[in-house]
Amino acid sequence: MDKVLINALNNRYATKKFNPDKKVLPKDLDAILEAIRLTPTSYGLQLMKVVVVENKALRELLLGESFGQNQIVEASHVLVLCREKNVDENHIQAYISNIAITRESPTENLEGFKNMMVNSILGMSQTDQIEWMDKQVYIALGNLLTACALLGIDSCPMEGFKVDGYDKILELGKMNLTANLVIPIGYRSDTDKNAKIKKVRRSKDDFIIRL
Repeated sequence: MDKVLINALNNRYATKKFNPDKKVLPKDLDAILEAIRLTPTSYGLQLMKVVVVENKALRELLLGESFGQNQIVEASHVLVLCREKNVDENHIQAYISNIAITRESPTENLEGFKNMMVNSILGMSQTDQIEWMDKQVYIALGNLLTACALLGIDSCPMEGFKVDGYDKILELGKMNLTANLVIPIGYRSDTDKNAKIKKVRRSKDDFIIRL
């Protein structure tokens, strides 16, 4: 398994040109989405969602908000990782209810955990809440990229897009969401010269500190 993992990660790169005729199979897409859903988050709150964009017309509109990066229209699917625009006690209560149902635990037994989250999270400034939620989305990105690599599916994590434009086109505000990261997935084109460029990383000696 160690060779499979390392080989997959070595083969992964930020794909600049996708083959528009090659599509990700539904079972593989489901596995990627499940990997995202299973991502660990602070307290387990999951203050994020993933939007899967397949609609061609929508993707043409999104291209205009992505500085002309053609991966948006060429890839098999476009995944948009979103966070909640704001968090309140309702999010925390919904999570507590989910725990109670899933683990068959009385809600009153979770009151202390709930109060701790309320005090900790809602005690933050809005700026700190946003920064904290943003960090959770990047954890999900790591799972997404690794899952794609292991499945032999190419990807390209993108921060270069207009958040307001994505939010408007995908009507994310209606769901209390805002776009954080955009990840086209699919299969590389044979003409993508970046596929043959050697990966550049720090050496192990320069990267790993053993104490």
